Amino acid sequence: MSMTRFLHLLLVCAPLALLCACGEVETPQQETPPRPVIYTVVEPHASVETGFTGTIEPRYSAALAFRVLGRITSRPVNVGDLVGKGEVVAAVDPAALDLAMQSARADLASAEAQFASASASEERQRALLAVNSVSQAIYDAARQARDSAAAGLEKARAGLSKAEDQRGYAQLRPDFDGVVSAVHAEVGETIAAGQPVLTVARPDIREAVVDVPDTLNGLLTPGTEFEVRLQADPSVTGRGTVREVSPQADPQTRLRRLRIALDEPDPGFRLGATVRVAHRAAGPAPVVLPASALMEKDGTASVWLVDPQALQVKSQPVTVAQRGRDGFVTDDVPVGSYVVTAGVHELSEGQNVRLEGEGKRN
Repeated sequence: MSMTRFLHLLLVCAPLALLCACGEVETPQQETPPRPVIYTVVEPHASVETGFTGTIEPRYSAALAFRVLGRITSRPVNVGDLVGKGEVVAAVDPAALDLAMQSARADLASAEAQFASASASEERQRALLAVNSVSQAIYDAARQARDSAAAGLEKARAGLSKAEDQRGYAQLRPDFDGVVSAVHAEVGETIAAGQPVLTVARPDIREAVVDVPDTLNGLLTPGTEFEVRLQADPSVTGRGTVREVSPQADPQTRLRRLRIALDEPDPGFRLGATVRVAHRAAGPAPVVLPASALMEKDGTASVWLVDPQALQVKSQPVTVAQRGRDGFVTDDVPVGSYVVTAGVHELSEGQNVRLEGEGKRN
């Protein structure tokens, strides 16, 4: 190669080498600006309150009925009247019962006469038998007649006692002090034995009776506490505990009946009054977050929490207890946390963010 050609190649390659050297100079890297995020602050909730409407009913009540057939001739009480133990609250026509009692007395008198005659005959035959004036067979017949008359006398006495009891059944009397809560028959009606005439309730022991959905298993436990408030006057309040839970739900409404025993009820809780009963759950309520805050991937659910000091995001696994129209419920996010509610799929662990604005609070 001649010197002239070498110089020519050197002049051509020198600029190219200079350009390559300039291209190898490192360009300074620019920092990624913090990503703006929309967030919500988890706030403490008041305890969840579940309420139902019910009525005040007596724990003890009895449907009073006559034990005999008859026509009602009097009923001096009505709904709302206070009655005492043993007080006459209704009566039926006793004419037929009086006749039955007279017949029983006549039967008793006849049985007493027959017994007296048979006893005297037995004594005479016994005396004759002692001197061998009659045979043993004659005396045995006399003694048998006396025993039969004695049995007839006992039967007549029982018949009279029964007739007297039947006569007493013509009047209806309660077995305890109470108030008439219902009337089932009017004066002049002919009723059968056992047909209810009145319902008498004890007003001293009262309960709130409510129907609760079958799905609220936490409330269907004896001993659960409720707050009771009179609907007509909310200032009248009280407390009670579940005493009885219906073993079966209503097939039509799927409701179960609860009977709530009232603790020292206020006089304003009268029988039949409408009340509002409420149960306040113990402990804090679960956290409700917007559905846009939930990130689900590979079968796991999580949310992004923002450190308000470092302004970085961190993934927080959560368990979704319930989904609803307003979002989802979880117990895994502490109160006061900053939760990202938009663009959760565009973030990465430890990424710097900027709190752009607060979205809808939970």
